[in-house]
Amino acid sequence: MASTAAPSLRSIFGAFAKIGLTSFGGGLSGWLLREFVQRRAWLTEQEFLSGLALAQAFPGVNVVNLAIWIGFRLRAGPGAVVAALGMVVPAMAVAMPLVALFSQAADSQRVHIALAGVAAAAVGLSLQTGLRAARNAARGLARSLILVATFAAIFVWRLPLLWVVGTMAPLSIALAWSRVRTEAAKP
Repeated sequence: MASTAAPSLRSIFGAFAKIGLTSFGGGLSGWLLREFVQRRAWLTEQEFLSGLALAQAFPGVNVVNLAIWIGFRLRAGPGAVVAALGMVVPAMAVAMPLVALFSQAADSQRVHIALAGVAAAAVGLSLQTGLRAARNAARGLARSLILVATFAAIFVWRLPLLWVVGTMAPLSIALAWSRVRTEAAKP
């Protein structure tokens, strides 16, 4: 963990509630990176990116998985519960009335233009996080080859995602396992 003192459960809830209430659409992982790594220094960038990779490997909503992981990393089980509640409950309380209002304005061209602008910002945040993760993952020839092969399989050759992940994930895990064993064997 980047910071020596673990934040309180109240601080964790407040941080996630702030993010849940002020974020729109995709790009949330970029916001989480900024909040917990750059601004609060509760995690290192390496810890965050490891958690992001783990969160994406589990079923469910990635950012909620990531919130659970960050909360667990900061304050174990209670931190995970508080982080998930902070991420979901306040945002849900605001979103439900907004959805009712949006249904009234769904045909407005201005609303669609505003949402397109929000979507562009969200894509920018996602791209920033993806580039950081790629830079971190591309350390060493074997890891770089896995990264390039995965990207090419999905975006160039348009192979089914499940087959690509089912093939590349075990390779990547075996590589990481081998690296950890090699480093542990060093005196």
